[in-house]
Amino acid sequence: MGEKPLLGKVALVTGGAQGIGSFIVKRFLEGGASVIIADIDQDEFKRNFKKDTDNLLFIKADLTHSDGIDKIYKQVYSKFKKLNILVNNASILDATPLKKLTMSHFNHVINNNMNTVLSVTLKFIDILKSKKEKNKILNISSIMGLRGSKDSIPYSTAKGGVINLTRCLAVDLAKYNINVNAICPGFINTRMALLPDGSGHEYETDMFKDVYLKHERIPLIRTGKSEDISGPAFFLCSKDSDYITGQMLMVDGGISAIF
Repeated sequence: MGEKPLLGKVALVTGGAQGIGSFIVKRFLEGGASVIIADIDQDEFKRNFKKDTDNLLFIKADLTHSDGIDKIYKQVYSKFKKLNILVNNASILDATPLKKLTMSHFNHVINNNMNTVLSVTLKFIDILKSKKEKNKILNISSIMGLRGSKDSIPYSTAKGGVINLTRCLAVDLAKYNINVNAICPGFINTRMALLPDGSGHEYETDMFKDVYLKHERIPLIRTGKSEDISGPAFFLCSKDSDYITGQMLMVDGGISAIF
């Protein structure tokens, strides 16, 4: 079966039913961890995982409501009595032109993509604390949290907030043996890359192929896959990263290396 470096560990992955989150879950399971998925989309869970098992638990919950987070906490504590890894992955896509942007919509995206990261983290800090082992929090941000781009004020602001939230949490939680890091994915080929008007996939457009691939705005000349994120996520949640905290790992095919 090979080495299982996460054997005995318990991990919670929000938004883990599909996309990047689902590949992180599968990698953790391969590494020997027991995994809880907290997601609002049960159909996607059934499509990607079929059913719960002894080491995989799905909890349907809305992270924007405190009772949803309370529900997750109660079930995690009841079944496992501990938590070693928290991956804050859940978020929503947004691409709103400035002329259509309202404060109500801005707050909706901020609440889903940044506030939930903090609210879930605060709920689980007490059972993440450990005197014997380094436990991990991993936040999934975005390169859009580091750069400005068109039609991205709510999304990029939220992801930028997640980046500095990661740094602050790392400083505050170090004394409790909790490492906090973030991954900033680039263009990853998931459902979130579908165009909002339903006309196709962002990465299939002539503009994307011309600017990012033909002219090598992405140096590796391809979009990323979900498994390109799951490997770095595994590393940052394993003992190999015990002396790494407060860091942002850009997994973007080199796009952030070009100005």
